[in-house]
Amino acid sequence: MSATVDTPGRKILRSWLNKTMRIKMTDGRVLIGAFMCTDRDRNVILGSCQEYLKEDSQEEPRVLGLAMVPGHHIVSIDVDQSQNDDLSCDKSMSESMIE
Repeated sequence: MSATVDTPGRKILRSWLNKTMRIKMTDGRVLIGAFMCTDRDRNVILGSCQEYLKEDSQEEPRVLGLAMVPGHHIVSIDVDQSQNDDLSCDKSMSESMIE
């Protein structure tokens, strides 16, 4: 079996596992949940996910549970700073990490 190369992008993704992240989508919705995984198409799986219709909305969130976020709808990703430092990226950064 071949060993998997631990690239800088993979190290970052691994450090995000089970961290709370906020994903802004192209239609204005914001999803907040625990990062579970991603794939080569930049799709993201969030666990215990909640959906907010507008970023600054005071409305109650809709509980989604486990959610798959299509990569082409992601505008930005922010990882909870209290869990780790310097873990924010925009779409261009996430594209370069997964390649």
